[in-house]
Amino acid sequence: MSGSREIAIVGAGIGGLALAAFLARDGHRVRVFDQFPEAKPIGSGLMLQQTGLAVLEQLGLRAEIDALGTRIARLWGLTVPSLRPVLDVRYTKWQPDLYGLGVQRGLVFEQLLGAASKAGVEMVLDSAVASANPADPSIQLENGDHVAGMDLIVFAHGARSSLTPDDRGVDLPYGALWATLPWPENGSFDKSALEQRYRAAHQMTGVMPSGRLAKNAPETLTYFWSIRADQEANWRAASLDQWKQDAIALWPETEQLMAQFQSHDDLTFARYRHHTSRHPVVGRGLVRLGDAWHAASPQLGQGANMALLDAWALSQAMRAEPRVEDALRHYLRLRRYHVQLYQIMTWLFTPVYQGDSRVLPWLRDWLAAPLSKIWPAPTLLAAMVSGSLGAPLKRLGLR
Repeated sequence: MSGSREIAIVGAGIGGLALAAFLARDGHRVRVFDQFPEAKPIGSGLMLQQTGLAVLEQLGLRAEIDALGTRIARLWGLTVPSLRPVLDVRYTKWQPDLYGLGVQRGLVFEQLLGAASKAGVEMVLDSAVASANPADPSIQLENGDHVAGMDLIVFAHGARSSLTPDDRGVDLPYGALWATLPWPENGSFDKSALEQRYRAAHQMTGVMPSGRLAKNAPETLTYFWSIRADQEANWRAASLDQWKQDAIALWPETEQLMAQFQSHDDLTFARYRHHTSRHPVVGRGLVRLGDAWHAASPQLGQGANMALLDAWALSQAMRAEPRVEDALRHYLRLRRYHVQLYQIMTWLFTPVYQGDSRVLPWLRDWLAAPLSKIWPAPTLLAAMVSGSLGAPLKRLGLR
């Protein structure tokens, strides 16, 4: 795309900051609007897959993030009380040198914020957006200010916003309590695996290695506990010691972590939502990215990676097409198939591992788990978890 464009990005999350850095490096004037008075990460530790890492490499950020994260070779889950393996995904079944990367969200955020700032992106903070006009691209802030003269508005504000009125999505019944903790020196957890324990699908707990924030900082893990969203208030009103006993009963080895929880506020609740916007592109100048287009539960660990792929695809479409309208159509061609594929798979997988059904966990434990060990299932599972199904990197010209 020839010439500099005026671009407004709503939301300073991982996808929004990555896109801002790409577009600013290409010479566009980019402003990122965020409702918070200070740009900061929101959410727990996350798993970067080869898809997200390939995009970070294009920004020159992969090497440092890779060095500070923890390489994960296996996703490993046992059902209680039998301790039968019901999840065993090994990345090398897909590619010999493949791995996931457990990181703290703050590490990725700070790296992307630094890249965006260095590229000249203007951060407009404490500025919640009330509405947008896609026909003559402009935005109205909640404080009454009107920002006009835009060539493109990008919604990268997440899954829960009044700016997404066409959303046909649903709040999923289960979410998770989570906390980032120091890695225990004498613990029994596998530093190369995301480990989980299940009782049917209504109880689940897990530990994911999540690296460190800086070279000399301590290594960490992200602990999570599945809980129904409508039970969060009851959990906070009940005895924390009773919950600790339940957590230890599900996974005895987590007892070494429990002393670090002194109050309910030491754990943060994350609620999950599943939606795919009917209109990822609106008019001639508005487009959605990441969770603002396609939100899902974290069962397949693709959220941040999908947002990064969206950011790269939109930046490449803007390079390839002389008109904004054509660039947005190009963006949809690049991403729609992969997005639809993973939205369907996540929708199908989520209730098998997080839900109230009695039948689905039984089928998982006694049918799906044994079949998952038979070729070609291990290869397909590794490809799915790595984000590789649908060949998104090839489609986007990435390695």
